[in-house]
Amino acid sequence: MNDLQYKTYAVTNEIDLNKIAVECGIKKKYTWEEPLILHGPVLERILGEHSGENEKIMVFSFGSIVFINSGMNHTEIFMKYLKKIKPDIDIEHFDRFKDDYALHFNEGEELDFTDKYVQVPGRELFYPELVSIIIAKSVALERIEEQLGKILDNIESKIDNLEKGRLHIGNKELAKTTSRIVRHEYNTIAYIMILDKPDVTWVNSEAAEFYFKMSEFFELNDRYEVIKSKTEILKSIVDGLADISMSMRGLFLEWIVIVLIVMEVVLMFLDLIK
Repeated sequence: MNDLQYKTYAVTNEIDLNKIAVECGIKKKYTWEEPLILHGPVLERILGEHSGENEKIMVFSFGSIVFINSGMNHTEIFMKYLKKIKPDIDIEHFDRFKDDYALHFNEGEELDFTDKYVQVPGRELFYPELVSIIIAKSVALERIEEQLGKILDNIESKIDNLEKGRLHIGNKELAKTTSRIVRHEYNTIAYIMILDKPDVTWVNSEAAEFYFKMSEFFELNDRYEVIKSKTEILKSIVDGLADISMSMRGLFLEWIVIVLIVMEVVLMFLDLIK
């Protein structure tokens, strides 16, 4: 097995792997935790030409796509194909969140991680799969980290309004902000499943050790914890904004009741004078 070159893109929040499988004539039901692996004749039918040596495309349900030994022309062909199945993909900017990586096989050498490649001491089949999973999750986290930043900016504008004395926040606006936070939390925890390990790591101790070390190198767990903590802070801020909004509505209603009582007293007084 020769060295492998990886190009990974996070293009959307969710991809229906079973829909692609049906399109490709693959008779298998995919669950959320396993990627769809395209290679050989199936991949060549999509590309409309011969695939390269050891070329594969791995599609993950959480929106990441890993191209192994694919040229840019094949990448663009596949993205156009995927656009037909998943119309919300921005085909013009699909490479906004990406990573290039390589897997080097060096018999007898020590395991070595760098920002550009990983060197492994053997040619076990689990190496290519685990490298794909790690970088797919890493790029997906990068996409989610930016989405979280946008939510934080939106919350900051609301806090600025509070500081300026603009205390009223509409139910629709609060609901929209809350839904964005919940969606973000779902995409991070329920779909990427950072804390879950591939099946091979449960039966192969060497695979488990490699997966742990590479996850640690890419700081997957640390980044996940940061996102989780920020999400909890966001939820508490939104709860606080909701409480303030409810208090302001309650105060407004109390003033309306007071005004109505005063008006009724005035009218009674005028009737007495008449």
